[in-house]
Amino acid sequence: MSLTPEIIALLTLDAIFLFFGVIAFFLSFRLALYWNNDASTPLQYRLTKQSYLVATIIKYIFMLKLPLFAFFIYTCDKLSNIIAGAMCASGVVNSVDFGLYLTLFKLFNLYLFGFWVVLHALDINSETLPFTRLKFILFVVFSLPLFVEIGLEIAFFMSLNISKIVSCCGTLFSASSSSYISLLFAVDELLWVGLFYGFFAMTLLAFWLKNSVLTLFCNAMFLIFAIIALIVFFSSYIYELPTHRCPFCLLQKDYYYVGYLLYTVLFLGTFYGMAGAVVSFIVKEKERCFSKRSLCFNTLYVVIISLYPIIYFIRNGVWL
Repeated sequence: MSLTPEIIALLTLDAIFLFFGVIAFFLSFRLALYWNNDASTPLQYRLTKQSYLVATIIKYIFMLKLPLFAFFIYTCDKLSNIIAGAMCASGVVNSVDFGLYLTLFKLFNLYLFGFWVVLHALDINSETLPFTRLKFILFVVFSLPLFVEIGLEIAFFMSLNISKIVSCCGTLFSASSSSYISLLFAVDELLWVGLFYGFFAMTLLAFWLKNSVLTLFCNAMFLIFAIIALIVFFSSYIYELPTHRCPFCLLQKDYYYVGYLLYTVLFLGTFYGMAGAVVSFIVKEKERCFSKRSLCFNTLYVVIISLYPIIYFIRNGVWL
């Protein structure tokens, strides 16, 4: 393991998250068991104070994890300078067998914690605190992937070997690769692009029908196919190279850090879509503000990403 200032910072924060996460886990378990908002006992009084403490801890973890996700990618990108063969974060992430799973776990946990914060906001904005027991039950469940992510991140940095030659992104994200990513390129790219636009159209239909189940499903599928279409089709127009398909290089200075804009818009759009659907299941009311935000961000993402091949074709008269 090579300890850089960035890795030390991430591992230190992991230790802090683990410490406060364990406290929040046990207090949430207790709150889920004994919470009774109608009671006026000393126990309920203590639980009320503890609920504020746990909610503060969880919000603190979530608010830090948002920028830390980008910082993790930045750290991997910087480590590519000292790992032979790696040209960007992609090579570093894939240099460890579970590196990609760690990245996905991070993204998955952001969505889970985001849902929790939305539910918490609904709860504290109601005088009767109707979702207090539910939100602490959910945190007990959500804490498991959080602890798994922390464990994977510690194991990831401990497993990094700077003397080992790794594959660059040009090899990993190509049809010639032997990894599961190469399976994406075995399918006609137009099919992925068609699914991407198809599920975007489905999100519009779900918004018009005000159907929560359809909204949840379509936003989840739109997220998956948006990332696949970005890798197999749109990325080559951003790089203006038919062989360059890496989703990590979009975050580099050479491409004006456009990846931060694209991923932020995509994740916000799909998060609001899925969060609005989940909230409607819980409160039995349609959260139109969530749906409208989702519609705006998803549409913005589609417009931005679609402009790249269109502008390229106008300028060059050919498709890549």
